[in-house]
Amino acid sequence: MEFWQAIPWIEPDQILPVARMAEELGFDGVLTADHALCPRDIKSAYPYSPDGKAPLDPATPYPDIWAITAAMAAVTTRIKFSCSIYVLPLRHPVDVAKSAGTVSLLSGGRFLLGAGSGWMKDEFDIYGVDFKTRGRRMDECIEVLRKLWAGGDVEHHGEFFDFPPMQVSPAPSAPVPILLGGAAPRALRRAAEVADGWIGAGNTPEEVPALLAEMPRMRAAVGRGNDPFYTIVGLSTPADIDTLKRLGDCGMSAAVSYPFRYSVGEHSSLEAKRRVMEDYAENVIRHFR
Repeated sequence: MEFWQAIPWIEPDQILPVARMAEELGFDGVLTADHALCPRDIKSAYPYSPDGKAPLDPATPYPDIWAITAAMAAVTTRIKFSCSIYVLPLRHPVDVAKSAGTVSLLSGGRFLLGAGSGWMKDEFDIYGVDFKTRGRRMDECIEVLRKLWAGGDVEHHGEFFDFPPMQVSPAPSAPVPILLGGAAPRALRRAAEVADGWIGAGNTPEEVPALLAEMPRMRAAVGRGNDPFYTIVGLSTPADIDTLKRLGDCGMSAAVSYPFRYSVGEHSSLEAKRRVMEDYAENVIRHFR
């Protein structure tokens, strides 16, 4: 079992110190978050809360994941980085291939692209991207990314993207692992069929075994049953050691320490964050080492 520290909404000037602390305290990775923008009035319902209210407002910090991941990688040597969740179909895959490939190369392969189709239609409308076709667009984005990360001349002629033979250089030394989020049946199927892993969005411990059991069946059905598959699962309720061990036996690769907003409040000092991480390291991580 591995352990990640989630840092959505963290004060930007604390990102690098927290990454260094995470590595020092034995965490395996740091999870960032992504939104390109935040409208003043969000019309879309957030699918992961009972009232549909999203945990963000225009002042909520969502720094660029490429900039902060490269910066965190530069001040660490071991921990991995991912995003929960990068809104992939909002962006052009050539730009994503360039940024993700460069970050992977500079970090020594410590970056995993955590991506999803997105829930905020407002964001897509402002970008001028069709929200209704985001699932098909994401499928094609993944196809394009894998082509470009392989290196050499690449061409593509699809529904949303079309380009002649070209290169995005430098290519990463190995393809960037893609972890997909989402709990809808289509999202789970997509993760099993085309991704290298899955990121949960706050599941109860009771839900996880069935989700993890379904993944191997779907992967086997498309001939991917023997491929590595990495799952990062943030639980909606605090889990005891026995629960985490049981979920690990079910195929859960990594657990998540809550974003600091939920443990010490929306704004907190580095000292308060360190205490939270020390507590998690002492009471959780050490039982698995």
